[in-house]
Amino acid sequence: VQLQASGGGLVQAGGSLRLSCAASGRTFSSWRLAWFRQAPGKEREFVARIYWSGGGANYADSVKGRFTISKDNAKNTVYLQMNSLKPEDTAVYYCAATPITTPKYDYWGQGTQVTVSS
Repeated sequence: VQLQASGGGLVQAGGSLRLSCAASGRTFSSWRLAWFRQAPGKEREFVARIYWSGGGANYADSVKGRFTISKDNAKNTVYLQMNSLKPEDTAVYYCAATPITTPKYDYWGQGTQVTVSS
C-alpha cells in the first residue's frame, strides 16, 4: 500500500487549501482512510476519517464545519478540503489507511506541510 499526499502550501488566514491523498497497491473497499496532522512541538492528532465503502465521515471538533473529507473511488484518491483556515491549523498533514477491522492505522503517507499566516 502506498499513500501519496499533496496539496499543502502557504495560505493566509481565512483562505482555503485542498489536500489530496492518492492510494495505490490494493483495493480499499473494506478500509478507512483518514487525515492526521502534527504541529511543531505537539503530538499528532486526528483530523478527519472516511470509510471507503461509504457511511459518512467523522471530524475532530477543531475542524468541524471548516474541513470536508471526500473520496473519488475512480481515482483512488481521498481529499481534505480546508476552508476558513486559521494559524493554528499550521501543521504537517498526513493521510493514513487501514482495514476497518484494525483499530490503528497501518499505512501512512509522507506528509504535506500546511502553513497558515496571520
